[in-house]
Amino acid sequence: MADYDYDVLVIGAGPGGYVAAIRAAQLGLKTACAEGRETLGGTCLNVGCIPSKAMLHASEYFEAAAGGAMAAMGIKVKPELDLPAMHGQRKDAVKGLTGGIEFLFKKNKVDWLKGYAQFTGKDSVEVAGKAYRAKNIIIATGSSVTPLPGVEVDNDKGVIVDSTGALELAKVPGHMVVIGGGVIGLELGSVWRRLGAKVTVVEFLDQILPGMDGDVRKEANKIFKKQGMDFKLKTKVTGAEVKGKKAVLTLEPAAGGDAETLEADVVLVSIGRRPNTGGLALDKAGLTTNQRGQIETDHDFRTAVDGIWAIGDVVPGPMLAHKAEDEGIACAENIAGLTGIVNHDVIPSVVYTWPEIAGVGLTEEQAVEKAGGEKGDVKVGKFPMLANSRAKTNHEPDGFVKVIADAKSDRVLGVWIIAVPAGTMIAQAAQAMEFGATSEDIAYTCHAHPTHSEAIKEAAMAVTGKPIHI
Repeated sequence: MADYDYDVLVIGAGPGGYVAAIRAAQLGLKTACAEGRETLGGTCLNVGCIPSKAMLHASEYFEAAAGGAMAAMGIKVKPELDLPAMHGQRKDAVKGLTGGIEFLFKKNKVDWLKGYAQFTGKDSVEVAGKAYRAKNIIIATGSSVTPLPGVEVDNDKGVIVDSTGALELAKVPGHMVVIGGGVIGLELGSVWRRLGAKVTVVEFLDQILPGMDGDVRKEANKIFKKQGMDFKLKTKVTGAEVKGKKAVLTLEPAAGGDAETLEADVVLVSIGRRPNTGGLALDKAGLTTNQRGQIETDHDFRTAVDGIWAIGDVVPGPMLAHKAEDEGIACAENIAGLTGIVNHDVIPSVVYTWPEIAGVGLTEEQAVEKAGGEKGDVKVGKFPMLANSRAKTNHEPDGFVKVIADAKSDRVLGVWIIAVPAGTMIAQAAQAMEFGATSEDIAYTCHAHPTHSEAIKEAAMAVTGKPIHI
């Protein structure tokens, strides 16, 4: 029997990696986690989910005080923006949470191998010049920003930036152009719009938020336009040139046509993310990637090489921190001989704009397609937040809840929400779907009054044509 340094060695300490390491250690396995950043937590905690939410929350307060909801409720103030202090509270949040993971590593006796890992064999890696052998190796290296040809990102200059650079801007830009109408671009664009920037979103497709329900995409576009965002849909960016402290973009219609230029103080490139599989020397472990650079696994997260596992953004599926976390737990439990399962049909997604946008399960379009293109096989119930008493008293009228169910079984296939607390509300829908709930199950579950979540109950009632408040 081979001598191993560890039972489990995790490569990467993002949401999937650090959770997998902690769970493995809890299960009595000698565990290490290799991470080259100075702090744990990966992209999510350091330059992604957490710092962006800190800026979103702070900017929402600023806009409310500047004449938004607070004025409507009889509170009149004239706020002054202290951007360095706003950045400071963002950094404090990151420091506290990344430090918390380091504490959890120590508490659970997980060794932090400081450095980036490379495979040297099927059961061995090198980290900072030192060799380690492990019985099981979990690849959890996450993802990074997808580059756009012809548009060179340089975060240090602060003119053409990616999502990391957009969090560090030293001043509010006069005009920000966001390339990409997906989740990250809309979230960060909304931060700087609330703080005073003019924001233009350039999207190659005919609508924003690709992959989300059609009604949600259309309604979100209307809401963001009402808030002051400009959109250039069906438009591609073919080049960018930095002139002094400004950028000049070259735009063309997606279907072809005459080019135009667009000037901006800051350009945010946000066209998606790609898996971090380069630099791992996968070939030395006998692994290859698919056409998208991902590592294929089976249902239990095993790769094609015995003893090597993979989770999170490096495997197929949505690139979401909570998906990676669940996969990390399941993978560690499978290694320990337990049964670790992730239901990939019930993975919620959230856009943390104002209002928030959230969904779980199938869109209406996907449900109809799955039913063979027959709309009659799918039932839909919608309820507007305007008719929800809590949303109305809070001056939060935008959005709706949409419940999609199978016409024969009434089983819920998908739920889509636009509402201020949609990210919290979607958990109820995900849990209901995990237990195979019908729309009637939700409709006949008592919901507290007055709450935003009553809109989920009403939308479920609307599936069978019996909502009360519309």
